[in-house]
Amino acid sequence: MHQIQPKRILKSRKRIGRGGKKGTYSGRGMKGQKSRAGGKKQPIIRELIKRYPKLRGYRLRFTKRKPFIVNLNVLESKFDSGSKINPEILLGKKIVHRIKGRVPKVKILGNGETKKSFIIENCLVSKKAKEIIEKNKGSVK
Repeated sequence: MHQIQPKRILKSRKRIGRGGKKGTYSGRGMKGQKSRAGGKKQPIIRELIKRYPKLRGYRLRFTKRKPFIVNLNVLESKFDSGSKINPEILLGKKIVHRIKGRVPKVKILGNGETKKSFIIENCLVSKKAKEIIEKNKGSVK
């Protein structure tokens, strides 16, 4: 064990840029990051920061939630004449569903025909749907 020697001779590395007879740039070339002293590695956190997208504009922009759309032909098939219609009742009949745990806003559109009269509360209603409902002696509150 005491006579074991390495196959190659360990040579101390050349220390560049310490004055002496290597010239002005000392084997480092001219300008640039590699010619200067100090760290040459990027900080690890910088890579993490660069992965995330940059959000434009000042503060957060809230997107408007669109109302749940229900057509008159759906109300015709699911409800009787003279019945109340509001978002809670539509939730109970599983026509609409909760959005992030909340009762959604509902808009009633005039697609389809109906002969029944409805009492509509707390819902947005299009012009055409309102005309059809009021023509059938219903009401919109």
